[in-house]
Amino acid sequence: MKKKDIKILLVDDEPDILEIVGYNLSQEGYQIVTAENGKDAIAKAKKEHPQLIIMDVMMPEMDGMEATEAIRKMPELKDVIITFLTARSEDYSQVAGFDAGADDYITKPIKPKLLVSKVKALLRRLKDDDGKSSETLNVGGIEINREEYKIIKENTEIVLPRKEFELFYLLASKPGKVFKRDEILDKVWGNEVIVGGRTIDVHIRKLREKIGDDFFKTIKGVGYKFEV
Repeated sequence: MKKKDIKILLVDDEPDILEIVGYNLSQEGYQIVTAENGKDAIAKAKKEHPQLIIMDVMMPEMDGMEATEAIRKMPELKDVIITFLTARSEDYSQVAGFDAGADDYITKPIKPKLLVSKVKALLRRLKDDDGKSSETLNVGGIEINREEYKIIKENTEIVLPRKEFELFYLLASKPGKVFKRDEILDKVWGNEVIVGGRTIDVHIRKLREKIGDDFFKTIKGVGYKFEV
């Protein structure tokens, strides 16, 4: 996907942040849409269908956590990448952010060049998706449609955020294979994306809750595997 076709929604209650971040990303060729609070973000996301949302956490009317949870419930926005923008002084939990449905987080203040690099890394998977062929897996009585990001278990559709789906698809693609943590980070998040050490653990916990605890095995000190 070309830069001119990529739309980024910036959500922050500070006009200076919207101006600075928006300017630097627009200079890269991206389309920029802005919102000043969580409620506005939901409305803009519905209307604009962005590929990436950069979401402030602490905002009036509705904070970033609530807005993200609401957006993740919308089928038409299931593929959007969401990263939180947080101040170093805020009492912010990475685990809480991932639980809300965020793919990553950016800590402010951040230098413009670093911000642009971070955004490029987050968007890199959009290019990767262009070359992927349609493929459906059937493992353990579960149907996984890679093209449609759809999971059917016992005739019931299970909706997963994008990162959870990609992690599940990776593990389920080779049942019994132990995927090392570094390999998971590289294939699901990309080796240019900096994420916290507990990122994988949080996503595995969510998958166990939604798919079933018995499918996911922890290999201490190594990684995870999918068993049927």
